[in-house]
Amino acid sequence: MKRRQWTSKEKLNIVLQGLKGEISVAELCNQHQISQSQYYKWRDRLLAEGPKVFEHGGPDRAELRLQKEVRKLKGIIGDLTVELKKSEFEDGGLL
Repeated sequence: MKRRQWTSKEKLNIVLQGLKGEISVAELCNQHQISQSQYYKWRDRLLAEGPKVFEHGGPDRAELRLQKEVRKLKGIIGDLTVELKKSEFEDGGLL
């Protein structure tokens, strides 16, 4: 089998084709030149991690809270930087 990189979208499409059962897994793997063990690894990962897609309707609350805090802290850093530059200028540090 050729070694190649697969995008996440390609992997998903291959696994979904296999789950539909319209062709055998062996035939599907031959078409895409992957081993059956690779297909089953992708399938098992999809089935294990798939439920995460539906958790909390997107990013969890902790992640959203952290994103909000990062934005707030970046704003504070920007304000403090402006104040520092202003005080340096007023004190004659830049003259």
